[in-house]
Amino acid sequence: MTHTRYHDVVLLLLRLMFGLSMAYAHGWPKLQRLTGGEEVKFLDFLGLGPEISLGLAVFGELFCALLLAVGLFTRLAALPLIITMFVAVFVAHWGDPYSDMEGGLLFLVPYVCILLAGPGWYSIDAQIRKSA
Repeated sequence: MTHTRYHDVVLLLLRLMFGLSMAYAHGWPKLQRLTGGEEVKFLDFLGLGPEISLGLAVFGELFCALLLAVGLFTRLAALPLIITMFVAVFVAHWGDPYSDMEGGLLFLVPYVCILLAGPGWYSIDAQIRKSA
């Protein structure tokens, strides 16, 4: 395997791990909360209301995370994830102990790396580019 293919495998593993983990552990539970019929209590830092704020988090943490995992619209999908994790770390948990910020940082950094590096060869984006 060439150096470039190792790079592509690393990007695949990053996308799968951080995309699927986000969708399963954070996005799906938030979607259930949003559609559960109970009063929504969620950080409303934009002033749009807690329902819209939670909906934006669901969009990023579930739908964009799944797009990232399969490598479709990867760089665009990474942007809402980066914004969501940035807000989680630097707004929602700013001033909290580091242990409360750590989870958001551990997702934020790989998303920034994926945004900068792109999806790699083992992605739908690369296969679309190849066939074009």
